[in-house]
Amino acid sequence: MNQSNRLRSAKWFSRIDHAGFEHRTHLKARGHLSDMFEGRPVIGIANSASDLVPCNAHLGQLADAVSRGVLEAGGFPLVFPTMSIGDSLMRPTGMLFRNLMSMELEELLRSNPIDGAVLLSGCDNTAPAYLMGAASVDLPTILVHGGSMINGSFKGQTIGSGTDIIRLGNDYRVGKITKDDFVQSEAGMSRSIGHCNTIGTAATMGGLAEALGMSLPGTSAIPAVDSRRLTTSQLAGRRIVEMVNEGLCVSDIITLDALENAIKVNAAVGGSTNAILHLIALAGRLELPLSMRDVDQLSKGVPLLANLQPNGDYLMEDFYLAGGMPALMNTMRTTLNADARTVSGSSIGRNI
Repeated sequence: MNQSNRLRSAKWFSRIDHAGFEHRTHLKARGHLSDMFEGRPVIGIANSASDLVPCNAHLGQLADAVSRGVLEAGGFPLVFPTMSIGDSLMRPTGMLFRNLMSMELEELLRSNPIDGAVLLSGCDNTAPAYLMGAASVDLPTILVHGGSMINGSFKGQTIGSGTDIIRLGNDYRVGKITKDDFVQSEAGMSRSIGHCNTIGTAATMGGLAEALGMSLPGTSAIPAVDSRRLTTSQLAGRRIVEMVNEGLCVSDIITLDALENAIKVNAAVGGSTNAILHLIALAGRLELPLSMRDVDQLSKGVPLLANLQPNGDYLMEDFYLAGGMPALMNTMRTTLNADARTVSGSSIGRNI
């Protein structure tokens, strides 16, 4: 069977009938040549960028970088928007809309001529929503995380997103700092694009996507403004085309072994308690047995290895410069399922 007939998108573009005509002619209206999308892997790039979610506002740049990589590897990139959920502005909480975002992605992937997907995530619930939706469709998929803000700084002190808001607020209420200081510290806390620079849910789920094998190794902790965030996004675009050719799908990567790794890594990095809810929900999409009891048992005896705010001293930029997720996982490699597969084509053990 030739490559064209193996592709899911061939059901849209290879037919010589009214439906095939309709699909092809509208892409040609955009100036696309037939040989760009006929017989080539069509890669859907799910973009959760939104001005309503400042953490994700820069993801359009990553979409451009992914698209370059897809074209370089012989694929055809199609960027599409999805809803975006975040806790910066949204009330009462972005968590309330996680399943809605997940269902939207699932239906967009199912109903369009997409052979593989790259998911651009950032704020807390976008990564788990995307992973859940992609798991239900089970195409070749890579998650590209948007990255954290650079370290916060105010009056010579390093300050972390969220964590120091409470301290600064209390200091203002009791008169330790002035109103002007309190207001000016806002700009010092959020000095760049990206999600929170502490190990909150956003950084946790980006890191656990890497621990699950769903992101390229060493990429989850790269700060949003670091040029390596763009170059690794381009590499993800190249790699997703290879994954389509290999037939490497979500269910090949997110196994019980991979979920066990993620649970242990969450304990070691001091990650968000929300991760437990997200991992159990993700397992449910793949019909894998995972319960709170399993999470409890797997977490027991795992030492806290990362000294990160809010339960430590440092921030995500420091974590990346210290080696990021591969360094942390290598420290605990004897407790991990080293043979678990990843989107890189290699095992977790080889990656770290």
